[in-house]
Amino acid sequence: MGLSAQLPRLVTALFLLGFALSAAAQSFKVEDIRVEGLQRISAGTVFNYLPVQIGETIAPDMTGEVIRSLYRTGFFKDVRLEREGNVLVVSVQERPAIAKISISGNKSIEKEPLLQGLKDIGLAEGRVFSRSVLDRIERELNRQYFSLGKYAMTLESDVTPLERNRVAVSIRISEGESARIKQINIVGNQAFDEDDLLDLMQLSNGSWLSSFTKEDQYSRQKLAGDLETLKSFYLDRGFINFRIDSTQVTISPDKKDIYVTVNIREGDVFTINDLRLAGNLVVDPEEFYPLIDISRGEVFNRKKVLKSAERISELLGDSGYAFANVNTIPDINSEQKQVALTFFVDPGKRVYVRRISMKGNTRTRDEVLRREFRQMESAWFSASKVKLSKDRLQRLGYFEDVNLQTRPVPGSADQVDIDVSVKEKASGSIMAGLGYSQSEGVIFSTSINQANFLGTGKKVGFAFNTSDVNTHYQLSYFNPYYTVDGVGRGFNLMYRSTDFDEAGTADYVTDTGVIGVNFAIPVNETDKIGLAFDIESIDFKLGSVVPNEITDFVAQNGNDFLNYKVSLNWSHNSTNHSFFPTRGGKQSLYGEFTLPGSDLEYYKLGYRHQRYFPIIEDGLTLGLKLDIGYGDSYGDTTELPFYENFFAGGPKSVRGFEDNTLGPLGTGASTDPIGGSLKTVGNIELYFPPPFDLVGQSVRFSAFIDVGNVFDDSNEFDADDLRASAGLAMVWLSPVGPLGLSLAEPIVSEPGDKEQRFQFTLGSAF
Repeated sequence: MGLSAQLPRLVTALFLLGFALSAAAQSFKVEDIRVEGLQRISAGTVFNYLPVQIGETIAPDMTGEVIRSLYRTGFFKDVRLEREGNVLVVSVQERPAIAKISISGNKSIEKEPLLQGLKDIGLAEGRVFSRSVLDRIERELNRQYFSLGKYAMTLESDVTPLERNRVAVSIRISEGESARIKQINIVGNQAFDEDDLLDLMQLSNGSWLSSFTKEDQYSRQKLAGDLETLKSFYLDRGFINFRIDSTQVTISPDKKDIYVTVNIREGDVFTINDLRLAGNLVVDPEEFYPLIDISRGEVFNRKKVLKSAERISELLGDSGYAFANVNTIPDINSEQKQVALTFFVDPGKRVYVRRISMKGNTRTRDEVLRREFRQMESAWFSASKVKLSKDRLQRLGYFEDVNLQTRPVPGSADQVDIDVSVKEKASGSIMAGLGYSQSEGVIFSTSINQANFLGTGKKVGFAFNTSDVNTHYQLSYFNPYYTVDGVGRGFNLMYRSTDFDEAGTADYVTDTGVIGVNFAIPVNETDKIGLAFDIESIDFKLGSVVPNEITDFVAQNGNDFLNYKVSLNWSHNSTNHSFFPTRGGKQSLYGEFTLPGSDLEYYKLGYRHQRYFPIIEDGLTLGLKLDIGYGDSYGDTTELPFYENFFAGGPKSVRGFEDNTLGPLGTGASTDPIGGSLKTVGNIELYFPPPFDLVGQSVRFSAFIDVGNVFDDSNEFDADDLRASAGLAMVWLSPVGPLGLSLAEPIVSEPGDKEQRFQFTLGSAF
């Protein structure tokens, strides 16, 4: 059949097809909607996302939007629309769900944070699988590992189909070795030697500690920090135009060695020729100038400039200007190499505190936190009071972490809210355990202690422990807020038996029972006065070989006593943390004496001082300690009772010498240490964190020098008789109790001294 014969039929077919398409594309009223192809997702979910409902009219130009709406959900990889009469048929093909995610080979990044990161991006068990999300995760993991210097890292991912339209995602990581820094070069330095500049940097080309410190492992973040340190070094020495022109990081073909080159431009040293104040000076300018720690003619120092601006901001903060800004504007004269500094003050609005809210104190009552606050609600905001409130909360010892955030009240220009977020730690314990001390031997202890009883801040405890030296029972109670003014009151019931022969001193045993009441009276924010009254019963038994000094005392005074003892002390605590403080100090001046009418009449006085100075923020801390004690008798008692003597030597005194062995020795049948009525002990210690962070903030190292001794009487004091030692120490707050280690070398000693270079204690002893 020829083409001319077929042409009429072809025209007729095209006409009929066009008519059918036109009919299909016509608008129609949806009488029903049917969804086909669903497996896991419910029809209701599809209906929620459909932009057309039953009873509405759907036009041809609306179908594209319907399909795009369902695609945007991410649930489907194919969507089709069909019409059966007036029924809209939605045919879908679901994306698979993730049934399981397995990750292997990740050593540098912990699994839990890694899984959380994957979840935040969109890859998690139970969610819909998307290949584009997996590709993005692979790129992100490569970026993170490259930033850690692991350029040889490889990553493979597999997606395994499972029944019921599910998949299992497997990510296999081969980290490889971290690229090591082979060489770091600084180009352009003239004023300072390159080695001195390299010593400032955290990154280096390695040392014998590199396996612990990882200082030779390249990291983009570490390099950025080192460049900022380098910049600060120059700006703090007057190089105001210092610049880092470029940084080149080159990796060897085998991806094992890295070469870093830093190109710098030092510029000239500038001095300060003028200081000005500008802006809205809401406070008398005469109050600002003492806060500026720089002067005319001085070499420019960015650190001092920033600290000065910070102090001005703090002054404004104490006056209610919570969001004050102080910007330093330099006017540089390049010809004369001088700079004029203008401190521009923008105090903002003066604000008061609307509300203080607490969060995270699930056990501790709100009132326990609020009574430590010195910033009041409905009062002008004070930055120093907010900081003091935070320090007081940290000193309670109930919380691992305390955070305070000041935020503006929406819709108000002169109000702020303070949000207090705390992370509670266990303030109570029911414990039975073992410890060991070189001076006391094996220590068995059991205790029920609650420093925050029922969240009220009251302290309740019962303790029992026994060692070769001590057997101790104690029941105690203390309410730090017996009155609303912060006066504390407590009660104490105690029995202790002490074998001094086991402690390395003379051969006698004391049995002591005490019942008493005590008070703590606040003087100001950091100072307290303590007052205690105790009834004390003492009975002691002499051993077979005892020094003459003890037998003489027994012959003159007996060995069974009932004493009425009064104690008075003043304490000051401005440390920033109850454990491992880095700033502030503790002081205590105490005196205890027995009242007239007691079987023994004597008194003891003492002074303790601890001070901490931060040398490097979150790094080095200098600690100074002083402990002085003196005692004597009065009335009919002939001398200070020998069991009240002071002792020195050991981990808590002068390290490098055995516990309680320094000072006067007995005469006669026994020459054991008997202690003295005067004690002088001093310590200087440099604290630093561990070189490798394996146990968080629970470990601290130190280098120390200890000096001290005890003397028979104040008239016997002679500086030439002081003993001294130097060494290294470590304290670890382990799960079984504090572990203290020290390695000390006596540097001032005398023949006959009992030296002990390595000392340790494990567990707490009462």
